[in-house]
Amino acid sequence: MFLVDTHCHLFLEEFDTDRNECVQRSLNAGIQKILLPNIDSTTIDRLYKTEQEYPSVCLAMMGLHPTSVKENYKDELKIVENELNKRKFIGIGEIGLDLYWDKTFINEQKIVFKTQLEWAVIYNYPVSIHCREAFDEIFEVLDSMDTLPKGVFHCFTGTIEQAQKILSYGSFKLGIGGVLTFKKSTLPEVLQNVELNHIVLETDAPYLAPAPYRGKRNEPSYLSIILEKLSVIKNISKENLIAQLYQNTIEIFNFN
Repeated sequence: MFLVDTHCHLFLEEFDTDRNECVQRSLNAGIQKILLPNIDSTTIDRLYKTEQEYPSVCLAMMGLHPTSVKENYKDELKIVENELNKRKFIGIGEIGLDLYWDKTFINEQKIVFKTQLEWAVIYNYPVSIHCREAFDEIFEVLDSMDTLPKGVFHCFTGTIEQAQKILSYGSFKLGIGGVLTFKKSTLPEVLQNVELNHIVLETDAPYLAPAPYRGKRNEPSYLSIILEKLSVIKNISKENLIAQLYQNTIEIFNFN
């Protein structure tokens, strides 16, 4: 049993000066696996290079992020499909809908999201779902599917009602990260009403660093801070929590 950062962009340039040290700090903190969701065609080379540099730690996903869905979305999807046909991945991601930054391509985002969900079913891969100000739209797409893959609602920060809707599908878990530690976060209250077997941990590094590092670069070793906070909220020892989180994680992601 060990800790897994189920969502981290360790391949981005924010880590170019100290990636080795970041990985070592992660290992020292008990994080032995780091899952790397792709963003778009511009990040694939970096993704593969990072995975190759740390083959016992880093595992790549393949997917097209919703904020990268533009006029050329068909070309981007074709690249994802080609990569999926070349090799194995730990999952398909990062996929989903994002209506926070731009709603111009909402219809295209839905098409891309559903297409990648369908691929996940075909390849029997779990998914990492990005949802920002788009729960209703995400649920609309999921409700239109005949079969759903397993997966994680990455960076979940929704309400208890939204959590219950996600869990009602029976194949998803909630990805909990640094927002759990923020002073005004409503997540602690929400998670008091969520059974522990529905939760996995993540950092989303370099983004969303937990307190006391909020506003600074996040890194995988900070997962231990999120673990500490969750152990207090759920009133469970860290040892027992790690065991449960490991079980939750391997129910979604296959490390073999």
